[in-house]
Amino acid sequence: MEWIFNPWPWYVGGPLIVLVMYLLLYSGGQFGVSSNLRTMCSIAGAGKYADFFRFDWKSQQWNLVFVIGGIIGGWIAGQFMSHDDASILLNPKTVLALEQMGFHAIGEQYLPPEIFGWEQFGLKGFSILLIGGFLVGFGTRYAGGCTSGHAISGLSNLQWPSLVAVIGFFIGGLVMTHLLLPLIF
Repeated sequence: MEWIFNPWPWYVGGPLIVLVMYLLLYSGGQFGVSSNLRTMCSIAGAGKYADFFRFDWKSQQWNLVFVIGGIIGGWIAGQFMSHDDASILLNPKTVLALEQMGFHAIGEQYLPPEIFGWEQFGLKGFSILLIGGFLVGFGTRYAGGCTSGHAISGLSNLQWPSLVAVIGFFIGGLVMTHLLLPLIF
């Protein structure tokens, strides 16, 4: 049972993603998590205020079930299939760079308290979350989908806009990591 408690290798996870994508393409579905926000807003009645939310949300119920399954699966994996030792193997250069930014206990947990701790939730932490959330929401809408939708579903469908979006996501991640994150911390 030791295989349950260790991360699965790429040659297991990759084919499982391919299988899910094949089933989605075969059934006419497209994978994407951000579209669920639109569905939830439509269910809540946002279609009364904006045309973007006026659509047949019932046709997207399968996607909501997928997200709920992902949340439940993540919780099960975190509660019952994880080691007590939550350390993460990181490149020594990454550890050094994070130490220079003021991070401590690097690699000991997935969510560093310097970013996600309750002590950080002052004006600076709230501002970072608010601005970051706005940028992610704006970018997702402007790009016509989220990273998972474009990188998995869009590239599987050989869509040119998805390739452009994925390249943009990577460039944005590099800019954030190497230019903006050191300025923030």
